[in-house]
Amino acid sequence: MEQKLIFHIDVNSAYLSWTAVEQRKNGATLDLREIPAIIGGDMASRHGVVLAKSIPAKAYHITTGEPVAHALQKCPNLLLVPPDHKLYDSYSRRLMELLITFCPKIEQVSIDECYMDFTGYDRSYKSPTAAAFTIKDKVRDTFGFTVNIGISSNKLLAKMASDFQKPDRVHTLFPEEIPEKMWPLPVRDLFMVGKASAAALEKMEILTIGDLAHTEVTILESHLKSHGRLIWEFANGIDDSPVQTEESDLKCVGNSTTLSKDATTAPEAKKTLYTLCKQVSSRLKRYGQLAGMVSTEIRYATFTNVSHQMQLPAVTDNIDILYHHACLLFDELWNGEPIRLLGVRTSKLATEPEPVQMTLFDLPKTQKELKADQAMEALQAKFGKNIIKKGF
Repeated sequence: MEQKLIFHIDVNSAYLSWTAVEQRKNGATLDLREIPAIIGGDMASRHGVVLAKSIPAKAYHITTGEPVAHALQKCPNLLLVPPDHKLYDSYSRRLMELLITFCPKIEQVSIDECYMDFTGYDRSYKSPTAAAFTIKDKVRDTFGFTVNIGISSNKLLAKMASDFQKPDRVHTLFPEEIPEKMWPLPVRDLFMVGKASAAALEKMEILTIGDLAHTEVTILESHLKSHGRLIWEFANGIDDSPVQTEESDLKCVGNSTTLSKDATTAPEAKKTLYTLCKQVSSRLKRYGQLAGMVSTEIRYATFTNVSHQMQLPAVTDNIDILYHHACLLFDELWNGEPIRLLGVRTSKLATEPEPVQMTLFDLPKTQKELKADQAMEALQAKFGKNIIKKGF
């Protein structure tokens, strides 16, 4: 039986990062992530609590959840920015829409974190770590903020791994790595060990997660009841909770890419559009979905975004049909300015078994065309996707 592969994806200082990205898009020269700054409270009244903090603020021992007044005592020049929950909801939604293009099996557990059951989806990558780096870098390049990704065989260990060194990192914590990576940590670092539990454990001279893992579980139960058994199981890496998601919840499949240099001609841009359509087509096939709507997105070098969508003649996963309509949309949208990012997204998805009305694009291929496609797929499977490509 194939081993489970779970990713935990967590936005680094979400509220602060999202605010910083939005401010930079609007012309700000100061980046909140690079100075002592927090989200939360009110500068005039000094009320409220810290919702998110920058790494420079963390150096002043400012903690999430503490009163703003205390934070200002620790760092008088601390910059406070009020929260904008509408903005955070928008970034959260866009992040999940991007992540679902890599794997539809996602359980969002808060506005800035989710679990992903990546079991089987790693076959398209050199390794699970390579897949996680691809996702992490795609988030950074697309949105401008960073995430940590933890990788393991269950949700608990994946979450613990994502909390290791930050920001913009990928960490593994498989069962065989527990003694080295998790057991030396302070017991208060274990998921589900709060301040009260940590204080009780420390009175029992249980100082590390390893100490907890090696304590007789009945002793823990006598002091902490059922919670004692739960944290003992977690200390030993035991967790069989599933990623709770339904593939039928898949709403869209898409991809976008930030260009290595700005595209200034239509042929340059359309070459990238073809690559994106190929990736989207592959993912639609993998998920057993057909698209009824396609949209094209352009981000100019000035960071202005434009997009447009159109209904397809019939639901499809065909790369040529997707590319044809993506190019039609591109021709409508592009104003001739240099292009920094291109994206293709499909929606109005239908399951593959549904009957599909054929169009001229769906005419049966000749035996020669079928054999050519089979030969190309065999070469790509053996030597990699870039070994052979269609010409333009």
